[in-house]
Amino acid sequence: MIIRPGQNWFRMLFVWRGSVLQSIIPQLSFVGALSVLAVFTHGRIFGEKIPLSTAPFTLFGLALAIFLAFRNNASYARFIEARHLWGSLLISARTLTSQVLNYVPNGDSQDDRRIFSSLLIAFVYVLKHQLRRTDPSSDMERLLGKEQARLLNEKNYKPVDILNRLRQVLVALQRDTGYSDMTRWILNEQLVELGKVVGGCERIASTPIPFAYSVLLHRTVYAYCVLLPFGLVDSTELFTPLLCVFIAYTLIALEAIANEVAEPFGLAPNALALDAMARTIERSVLELCEFDVPDELLPGESFQLT
Repeated sequence: MIIRPGQNWFRMLFVWRGSVLQSIIPQLSFVGALSVLAVFTHGRIFGEKIPLSTAPFTLFGLALAIFLAFRNNASYARFIEARHLWGSLLISARTLTSQVLNYVPNGDSQDDRRIFSSLLIAFVYVLKHQLRRTDPSSDMERLLGKEQARLLNEKNYKPVDILNRLRQVLVALQRDTGYSDMTRWILNEQLVELGKVVGGCERIASTPIPFAYSVLLHRTVYAYCVLLPFGLVDSTELFTPLLCVFIAYTLIALEAIANEVAEPFGLAPNALALDAMARTIERSVLELCEFDVPDELLPGESFQLT
């Protein structure tokens, strides 16, 4: 996720880092070259004049703008839902930790706090790695030890397995301390919420926007940008390349942003900062347990928070 300090209106015009411009320069160069060709040939291909005017592009552009808005809204809805799920994860982790420390007799002992916090934090990191399809081994060994990490690595659904272990820890605490069934029900509700977060994230990760939408939008945008120079050349002449590149920048950039935002758990610059979110949850849980708290993750030189 790109995190930049506030910019004034003039500097915002020239922002490079954090924009999608650097990823679409080849497409814009192609449109610019095609526009220059249209100017030099006066809108002809192989000597034949292409009979296009600005009128159909106005109607076609309006329809394309509506379709782009639909595609961006669908992508952003996935992004917002994913952010809400990770916000719920933070709330449930804090609440569950506080409840165990205060509602369970002897729940604030050093050993119990260490076991519980390690499992809960491991759950967060393992979920992050599952969503990003990255290797969780280093985080699992750091939090659970090599033997437990090896056993967990054999599981297909690692976050669910850790939730099951957390339930086992709470059942063992009830057996040892004799806290009430009502307390167990209260604690289990937070585990249920954590399970809902896992299911919601898996639903987003495993159900992309239908591919046909992406193909249709991609073809339509590029067909519009390729034909546009031949429709404008008679009226705009030498200004055709400038206008066409600007219009192409708007349309192609919107498509690129929609593609990035549609995968909120990915590693694209505009995806969610899962590393920072996981670190925030770890810091919060450890602080409640009165353990040493790691440093907060901050954006790097490229203003990207991973």
